[in-house]
Order: sequence, then C-alpha cells, then structure tokens
Amino acid sequence: QVQLLESGGGLAQAGGSLRLSCAASGRTFSSYGIGWFRQVPGKEREFVAAISGSGSITLYENSVKGRFTISRDNAQNTVALQMNILKPEDSALYYCAARKGGGTLYAHEYNYWGQGTQVTVSP
Repeated sequence: QVQLLESGGGLAQAGGSLRLSCAASGRTFSSYGIGWFRQVPGKEREFVAAISGSGSITLYENSVKGRFTISRDNAQNTVALQMNILKPEDSALYYCAARKGGGTLYAHEYNYWGQGTQVTVSP
C-alpha cells in the first residue's frame, strides 16, 4: 500500500515557476514508478511526466518538454515536478500516482493516487 500527498500548488503568473512535491509512504518507494497527471473540469486526466523507480528514466508529455522536470529522492520518499515558463494552459489539478515497476503514460496503469494540488496560471 502506498499513500501519496501532493503539495506546492498555487497561483503563478505566466512565465513563472512552481515546484510540486509528491510525498509517499511505504518502505519500498524505489520500486514504484511515479507519474504526474493533470485534469481540468470537463476533460480527461492528462499525462504530464513520469519517472522510473531508480530515477534513470523519465517521460514527458510534448507540451511540457523543456519546461518541466521530474525528479525523485528515494531517501526522502519524494518526487518533485519543477514547472518553469508556466502558461495559462498549464492550469489544472495536478495528481501524482504510483505503480509497481516503471512509470508509464497511462493513468489506468497506476494503482495509487494522491488527492491533487491545484495550479493556476494567470496570463
């Protein structure tokens, strides 16, 4: 069982930065791939980024490549999403999710989800 708690959301101006954090419970954190997803009302949950258990493999959705960076600290059981050059279209509720094995693009492959943290980017 893994419990996830996101933090770091808030309000930012376009061009600004925010850093999201996902804190996980459990003693085998390094065996879990972690993904970040986002969702706006009325739309499906969208993949943002993912990272393997070791941190050696990362995946990004095309629109965030070069702007967002996913990283993890297995000693602290945390995964971060550094978001730079924010755009209004990045506004969403951001979730982190965990699955045994590597990170993937597909929300249905993740077993554990946090409650989400809201990111709002003003023009």
